[in-house]
Amino acid sequence: QVQVVESGGGLVQPGGSVRLSCEASGRTFSSYTMGWFRQPPGKQRELVARITPSGSTIYADSVKGRFTISRDNAKNTVTLQMNSLKPEDTAVYYCNTYFPPRLPWGQGTQVTVSS
Repeated sequence: QVQVVESGGGLVQPGGSVRLSCEASGRTFSSYTMGWFRQPPGKQRELVARITPSGSTIYADSVKGRFTISRDNAKNTVTLQMNSLKPEDTAVYYCNTYFPPRLPWGQGTQVTVSS
């Protein structure tokens, strides 16, 4: 069964950092463009960043210069390093394939930025 599991979220103060991890099982994702998405409270899910198999990246304007997406194809993992966090970054964060068809969405990991 194909599955993605996100981890690493939590409560962090504004200006702080957190590192999210996504581990995929049931399939090798080294040939897929992967993305991190987020869903703020009461809003639609949105793309945060994506990374191609070769490591080319694209970021949403709202996170450019603060977030870094990376991948380890040998470990089948995708990571999102989040720095200089703002309250508006509060959301549930998910990883998935960037292009459809999407995998079943995981539980996500909650990131709350608050003092």
